[in-house]
Amino acid sequence: MMAQYLSLKAQHPHTLLFYRMGDFYEMFYEDAHKAARLLNITLTQRGQSAGQPIPMAGVPFHSVETYLARLIKLGESVAICEQVGDPAASKGPVERKVVRVVTPGTLTDSALLPDKHEAVLLAISEASGARARSQAGGAQYGLAWMSLTQGIVHLAQCPAAALDAWLERIGAAEVLLSAGASSALEEALRQRQQAGGGAGGCALQTVPAWQFDATLGANKLKELLQAASLQAWSAEALPLAHAASAALLHYAAHTQGREVPHLQRISVERDDAVIHLPATTRRNLELVHTLRGEAGPTLLSLLDSCVTSLGSRQLKAWLLNPPRARDAAVQRLAHIGALRQWQGDGAQALWQHYRQQLQGVADVERIGARIALEQARPRELVALKHTLRQAQALAEASGHAALQDVLQALTPPGEVIALLQQALLEEPAALVRDGNVIARGFDATLDELRDIQNNADGFLLALEARERERTGIANLRVQYNKVHGFYIEVTQAQLEKVPTEYKRRQTLKNAERFITPELKAFEDKALSAQERALAREKWLYQQLLAQLQPHVPALQRVAAALAQLDALSALAERSVTLNWCAPQFAIEPCIDIEQGRHPVVEMRLAETTQAAFIANDTRMGGRTRMQIITGPNMGGKSTYMRQVALIVLLASMGSYVPAQSCRLGPIDAIHTRIGAADDLANAQSTFMLEMTEAAQILHSATAHSLVLMDEIGRGTSTYDGLALAGSIASHLHDKTRAFTLFATHYFELTELPAQLPHAVNMHVAAAESGSRIVFLHELQPGPASRSYGIHVAKLAGMPAALLHQARATLERLQAQQQPQQAQADLFSPPPAALEAAEAGSAGSAQDAAATQALAQLQTLDVDALTPRQALEQLYALKELLAP
Repeated sequence: MMAQYLSLKAQHPHTLLFYRMGDFYEMFYEDAHKAARLLNITLTQRGQSAGQPIPMAGVPFHSVETYLARLIKLGESVAICEQVGDPAASKGPVERKVVRVVTPGTLTDSALLPDKHEAVLLAISEASGARARSQAGGAQYGLAWMSLTQGIVHLAQCPAAALDAWLERIGAAEVLLSAGASSALEEALRQRQQAGGGAGGCALQTVPAWQFDATLGANKLKELLQAASLQAWSAEALPLAHAASAALLHYAAHTQGREVPHLQRISVERDDAVIHLPATTRRNLELVHTLRGEAGPTLLSLLDSCVTSLGSRQLKAWLLNPPRARDAAVQRLAHIGALRQWQGDGAQALWQHYRQQLQGVADVERIGARIALEQARPRELVALKHTLRQAQALAEASGHAALQDVLQALTPPGEVIALLQQALLEEPAALVRDGNVIARGFDATLDELRDIQNNADGFLLALEARERERTGIANLRVQYNKVHGFYIEVTQAQLEKVPTEYKRRQTLKNAERFITPELKAFEDKALSAQERALAREKWLYQQLLAQLQPHVPALQRVAAALAQLDALSALAERSVTLNWCAPQFAIEPCIDIEQGRHPVVEMRLAETTQAAFIANDTRMGGRTRMQIITGPNMGGKSTYMRQVALIVLLASMGSYVPAQSCRLGPIDAIHTRIGAADDLANAQSTFMLEMTEAAQILHSATAHSLVLMDEIGRGTSTYDGLALAGSIASHLHDKTRAFTLFATHYFELTELPAQLPHAVNMHVAAAESGSRIVFLHELQPGPASRSYGIHVAKLAGMPAALLHQARATLERLQAQQQPQQAQADLFSPPPAALEAAEAGSAGSAQDAAATQALAQLQTLDVDALTPRQALEQLYALKELLAP
């Protein structure tokens, strides 16, 4: 037995092997130690090998899903080894083989995969050798990925600089890497793996380099498409992606123990097809996880009122991959508008009607994939039958004309419903191995075997009555015992009436026992009826899955339509419940929002304080591309900036938005630089992270991007931070020309609009009453008058003595400043002296002292002065200009 185990383990050296022995899956040696540590199960010993006890640990087969789920969550893979031989016919150990390998990227079972998540498997190939990389214009990577539940292979190629963005977009649970991969690629993936098991983590699998073969990959793709060329899919000139697909498809077949027949589509993904949402944007806007890594409250948790898991996954995909082209968004908005219409007599809106019909719908997408892999369970098929009936009713019901394309796609293959109705019991056992799955009347042989099990006494009584009548032996009896089985007993006095076909089985003192061909056949059936019925039922179930195979593409179509209808109905419900409006799209660049609101903050306010959210307008276009936003902490600057980004994102995905009106031009990316924290593990300070993220934005943003910059430069000294913040703002305005919301506490930056023609000052209003401050959260034109830092500190609970000292220090510092040095009154225009210098005032030019002072200012190297030297220079200039 151990020789058999070691042979199987050698085929899966880096995978935990669950080796079936009776009612347990056992693990040995290093696997046992690892499983005991990860699962907190008992480590035992049994027998010896080379004179040493064999470490052993096991889990019960009936609860294996629980342990598998824990291991998958930890990024482990498990090979399931089952007994496939007949114990009665086996000499030595029963034949076993690995029937499937469960890995983080190949999950289809709902017991292991959360309903609202996809398990994505990704393979990455790279150009081999320096020559290939140089020909490609630098390091190039090929990507191929899929979810086994969806049946579609995605392909892409990208340069090294874009790899991280692609990894974030794909969100793979498992990544396949060549054993010959470069150290740079390995390091990049290791760092991502160490980022955590949440949104950023993934399991890495190294596979042999020969599996990454471009020719083999192209041939495999043609085979699954049943096409002679990939040109129709624009996938011909992607050799690196072909190489990745070869490894991807090989690994998928290896883990499932068979080819994956429902993979019948490919999609070539382009970097410019969707709006770019970098990892920092997804995190800062809290799209699917909060800043603390929790599932809510987020934009997705607010949007997701879907009644099916299909719809929830569709909604998440729409949110994280909004298309740049407006066609899909316009179509979704039309669908939502139709769903908001009242039905017939006005009793309910269409979205309400469809959501009621979708209640209880099964996960057709995953069931279809499990049918293709011959892993579907009986109760899943019964749920599929009921769901297809619901889909049929939806497809046949009259609906809004704008929804006909969705409703027509819901039409299921009728023969599937009929087949499932005939084949399965309405309430079958959970597993085929338990029997009681196939319906009566579907198979005559199974019905007979069941009748033998359930009605053996009736059969024997009927046989006895027939034989008495046929032979004339009134006291003939049909009986059974464990030693001789079934028999017909006739007394000695009646032996002359025994027919010739009776064969003597046993002689007694006063009677003879016989067997007949009919009774022998019944005996053979009865004694093995339960075992044979179970075997027959398993065979019939496998035949049923085989009969369903050709219908898997149709089931995928129905699943996609159900997901779309549910997601659209959820967006319609949100738009009505939360009072959102339909956005409009423009050809020219613009972001024009009237009375915009932050959807998540508004909901939280309503739930906790019943307070109304203060809405704000946003007007940006050809003349205004940057807003310099000032105001106190807690005043709402960050909330305002985030709400603009969320409204842009919602409109781009094809959703109604939280505003009175919204008009949006082309958008290619949403970049954010909001907040930072030390990354000690990678030896990066807060300021380093600030600058790194800002640099990425400056290199990536375009004139069609939306950029959010919050308090840039605060991680270093005042002068350094001010200089960098001003330069970054100028670069975004002059060179990038992106739509930019730039929040700052550097009041000096409020003078930028005087120099930057497309920038304006805005501030969040606050009202002061004595020592108290009230945040109005209203965005108003112009710069803020002060920051109210001491007031905010008071709200935070700072000791009164400390606040008194801080207020006195602030007053002293303000009094010491000279008028020329004082912080500008941010509601006033720039200082008159600078305006006069810029305008070239003729009167100043005639004044000799002023001319001399101006000359000194022009030759002054301000950056080289210490604060004390600068003060001395100012005193000198004042003395020069004194009357």
